[in-house]
Amino acid sequence: MLEPLARIALGPLLLAQGAWVRRVTPRLPEAAGPRSVCIGAGPALSLLVTGDSSAAGVGVDTQEAALAGQLAARLAAARRVRWTVLARTGLDTRELAALLADAPPGAHDVAVVCTGVNDVTGRCEPAAFVERLERVLQVLRQRHGVRLTVLSPVPPMHRFPALPQPLRAYLGWRARALDDALRAQASRWPDCALLPAPLPVTPGAIASDGFHPSAQTYRAWAEAAASVIGQRAGDLAPP
Repeated sequence: MLEPLARIALGPLLLAQGAWVRRVTPRLPEAAGPRSVCIGAGPALSLLVTGDSSAAGVGVDTQEAALAGQLAARLAAARRVRWTVLARTGLDTRELAALLADAPPGAHDVAVVCTGVNDVTGRCEPAAFVERLERVLQVLRQRHGVRLTVLSPVPPMHRFPALPQPLRAYLGWRARALDDALRAQASRWPDCALLPAPLPVTPGAIASDGFHPSAQTYRAWAEAAASVIGQRAGDLAPP
C-alpha cells in the first residue's frame, strides 16, 4: 500500500532523480582479466560466480580484486579451485536466468549468485523476484551441475551515496522488501545457502561511482561466502 502512495506523491520527483543519477553517475567498467582460472592444490572444486555488475567486478580494476578472485583465493588455501565468472552489467534476475540458459553447459560444484539491484530499479515485485530466483536455481542445477548455490542478499540501497533523497529511501525500501521475500523463501531451498545479512556500507566500502562495491566490500563478501561454503562442505561430496 505504501509504495503506490509514494509513487503517486513523489512519482515525478523520483523519475527526475532517476534520470539525473543515470546521467551523472560515472560508468565504471567490469573488472579486467581472465574469467576462468585455476589456482591452489588439493581436492578439486569448481566455482561459478554469476549475476549482475557486482558479480562482474565493477568497482575494482581486476578480477583478482573482485568477488570471484578473492573468494577463490580463500578457498584455494585447501583446494584446487577452478573459478569462472559468468556475469553482465545491468542484468536483472530474469535476464540472468536467460544468460545461464544460453551459456554452454558446465559442471560446477558451487555457484555464488549476485543479483537484486536491477530488479529493484525495474520495480519487480517480491513474489516475482522469488520466482525469478527459482528459475535461476533450476538452470544452475540442470544445465550447470551446481550442487550448492550461495545467494547474496539484496544490497542495502538506502546506503548508496550516488542516490539522492528521497530516491535513496524509496529504492532502499524496495530493496528491503525483496530481501525479506528472499529470506522467507531461502530456507525452503535445500541446496542453497543465504549469506547472513547485507554487507555494511562504511567509509571506503563503495567505489568511486557511489554505487558499486569497492575492493574492501568484495573482500568482506568473499570472506562471508567462503565461511558459508566451508560450513556446507558436506553438500559438495560426490553425488
